[in-house]
Amino acid sequence: MKRVALLGMPNTGKSTLFNRLSGAAARVGNWPGMTVDLLSAKILLGGHIAELVDLPGLYDLHGFSDDEEVVRHFLSHHALDLALIILNSAQIDRQLSLALQLRALGLPTVLLLNMEDEAKRAGITIDTQAMSEQLGMPVLTISAKYGSGCPQALQLAASVIDKHAAPVSPQLIASKLQAHTEVEQEMQSIIDRCVQMPLQLNSSTTDRIDRVLLHPWLGLPLFFLAIFLLFQFIFTIGAPLQEATAWIFDSLRSELLDPALASLPTWLNGLLLDGLYTGLSTVAAFVPIIVLFFLVMSMVEDSGYLSRAAFLMDTLMAKMGLDGRGFVMVLMGFGCNVPALMGTRVMRSRPMRLLTMLTIPLSLCSARLQVFLFMIAILFPPSQAALALFSLYMVSFFTIFLTAVLFKQKFVSSEPFVLELPPYRFPTPNQIWLRGWQEVKHFLLRATKFIVIGVLMVWLLTHLPVTAVPASSETWAGSIGRFFAPVLDPIGIDNHLAIALIFGFVAKEIVVGSLAVIYGLQGDALSHQIAANIDWVQGMSFMLFTLIYTPCLSTIATLRSESKSRGFMWLSLAWSLGLAWLISFAFYQAARALGY
Repeated sequence: MKRVALLGMPNTGKSTLFNRLSGAAARVGNWPGMTVDLLSAKILLGGHIAELVDLPGLYDLHGFSDDEEVVRHFLSHHALDLALIILNSAQIDRQLSLALQLRALGLPTVLLLNMEDEAKRAGITIDTQAMSEQLGMPVLTISAKYGSGCPQALQLAASVIDKHAAPVSPQLIASKLQAHTEVEQEMQSIIDRCVQMPLQLNSSTTDRIDRVLLHPWLGLPLFFLAIFLLFQFIFTIGAPLQEATAWIFDSLRSELLDPALASLPTWLNGLLLDGLYTGLSTVAAFVPIIVLFFLVMSMVEDSGYLSRAAFLMDTLMAKMGLDGRGFVMVLMGFGCNVPALMGTRVMRSRPMRLLTMLTIPLSLCSARLQVFLFMIAILFPPSQAALALFSLYMVSFFTIFLTAVLFKQKFVSSEPFVLELPPYRFPTPNQIWLRGWQEVKHFLLRATKFIVIGVLMVWLLTHLPVTAVPASSETWAGSIGRFFAPVLDPIGIDNHLAIALIFGFVAKEIVVGSLAVIYGLQGDALSHQIAANIDWVQGMSFMLFTLIYTPCLSTIATLRSESKSRGFMWLSLAWSLGLAWLISFAFYQAARALGY
């Protein structure tokens, strides 16, 4: 099987092209450093089956970031039949140097100049034939976003592979990586001969928008206002969808499952219905609102707005020992902490990378979001729901900033901040669909791995020993709750919530399903029971603790592997757990003192 590597600078559309050519669902984002792992897919290339590998973006083949090291390691340890180099047509004068460096490795190459639509709007004209002659490699302009030129790119790649019978030896590439090639003079010569650029690039629309969104005083308030309005939109549209989904699951149980399983032994009926089905259906009812959240956020990410948020935050982040890239990673963490932690590989300074990794687990990830959507819908009226969720996001930012300030002297870095601001773009419907499907698939995979096991274990804890009344203080779950009561009572967390928190350590998605199993109810009945057992102060304290305390096992494992330090992992766990208790304690006791 042939092997083809996809190489290019960050934010040139590599992952978009990877998705376009392979039909895979690699995550696409409009900021530098999004691709943080080696994604691969099998594609048909002429008469060959080829493995297409999407490598992390790199600015320089001889750079010092972890991502650049990953690329060098791959090139020097894997035989390659073809390198597809993808550059941004609108930034060809700054990116061509990478193509020249890769050419020097002796690989069969095809140069794909992406974003031809943006180059045309900017008035940039590229003579691909002349550039091909100058570089000694095929050159083609494409638009991975809209698909133009992609079929021709595959044909061109197949023809190049056919001309080379054997892949290039990785040992040969490794030897050439040892020497740095001076390419600046040659690059300027090729640009002068093959590229026509206007004296002033046509970016008036982007400039007009940036004059408002990047305003030194208005920029950050507008950013937080936009996030709040997005939450309001998600709640307004998503709440009816969630209620409809819950009704479907309730009807399915009452009309079909209850009669069908009535003849089973009582314990097995309870395990399957009150345990497995109740837990899974309660969690699954939130799938529509989670999908809506990520569809909306994908449009924000791909628009280029988050890169500007990083730019706006750089001055503030610098005072805390971080930079704008750290803010980008924190924003990535609002989707999932794991890829955000891996994204810190673009940072060359280890102290800054460690400090950033210490803050990322405090981001309000999508798994925690499910818990908050569930609790807020129960404890707050619709008019206050968006404000309650927005306040949790603000607390998340507060804990991130506090952590950075307190630990910046331990992790000191002087690495300069460089971030390219892409033009504003709107994702295509296909890109939005891919992102939504990816999140649903991720949710379902986690459900298979963690939620099923979690809800079954919760059912056992709340129903054993068999002599105890289910969910009572005599069960094993009740014993666990009493053990933690001295620590959790001062922050308003009762025995039922304590059990959910313990299983939330494995995966936060289990928390909602655990509550359904603990109470033995689902749908409206579960909501009414929780509302009767706890008030909004207890609920908010529980959500604050869930927001900050130890991240899921996947995040912990990633912290260990990315930091290469067991001590750093334990520092992160101890800090987040202690901070969670202190903030919940301060809120709960203050609210009670004020008479709430």
